[in-house]
Amino acid sequence: MSMNNLNFDDQYGILRTFSDSMPTHYTFKIQSFSLMSKHSLERYESEDFEAGGYKWKLAFYPNGNKSKNVKEHISLYLVLAGANGPQTCWEVYAAFRLFLLDQNSGKYLALEEEQKERCFHGIKLDWGFDQFLSQKDFTDASNGFLVDDACVFGAEVFVRKERSTCKGECLSMIKDAVMYKHVWKIENFSKLDEESYDSETFIAGDQKWKIEFYPKGRDDGKDSHLSIDLALADPTFLSPTSKLYAQFTLRLVDPVYTSRHFEYGTKATWWFSASSPKRGWPKFITLGIFRDKSLGYLENDSTIVEAEVTVLGTASALD
Repeated sequence: MSMNNLNFDDQYGILRTFSDSMPTHYTFKIQSFSLMSKHSLERYESEDFEAGGYKWKLAFYPNGNKSKNVKEHISLYLVLAGANGPQTCWEVYAAFRLFLLDQNSGKYLALEEEQKERCFHGIKLDWGFDQFLSQKDFTDASNGFLVDDACVFGAEVFVRKERSTCKGECLSMIKDAVMYKHVWKIENFSKLDEESYDSETFIAGDQKWKIEFYPKGRDDGKDSHLSIDLALADPTFLSPTSKLYAQFTLRLVDPVYTSRHFEYGTKATWWFSASSPKRGWPKFITLGIFRDKSLGYLENDSTIVEAEVTVLGTASALD
């Protein structure tokens, strides 16, 4: 087989040679290759093999890696695998070659990158060749790669170095997030003499929450405003590196004639965490407006506080 007989589409940065030696670390043979397409097998992963103190495997796409819009080629990748692979904060630098046996000559077509080594880590576990070989050249029996419906691939991997790269963070947004509404009736307002009061806890987005109510205000709203906050009921439940992104509304509603929609509300979004467990308004509403009977926020010495909470996403440290 001559390299000149193969079409490589002028792929930049890829070295191709023929080797008389078998792959150093792993070979795998596929028999009845045609059945892969017949049974719509788009990806095949080999068994794990060890090289340089890590476990690896090969990922083969007989019809090309469709996630990368590969057409009319086979795709082949080296994948870092196994329980002993690095956590996301670790990087493994490795040089590798991937092989395909020419069964007519007994030589191996070997592909490697001019860059020589690649960085494998928890986010990027695989490197390889989207267009390893055209399907036309691969299936041409005269080239020797596919003979009697069988082919042989291989790999050799040389780990150069490894290092820790912490810190990192993973953000996960929640599709079709659900809003939860909690209603809290506060009675005997004139007799409230504590600095703050907490509602019963409620669940939203798999987290426990509460409303904090300050009848005489807090901070720069002290003695002039009502202050209302939304808070995590148990901030210690979150790890120090985790946080929740939530959209929420806090409002006061007429406790007698709620259908009149006498309400005062404020909407916000906030990242809640163990170090920042609550968010709200020191100057939610002035005490004068709150006590105005014509507005209906305080009726029969009672008021209603509502909270609507939607957890939109979570963030946590990468291990």
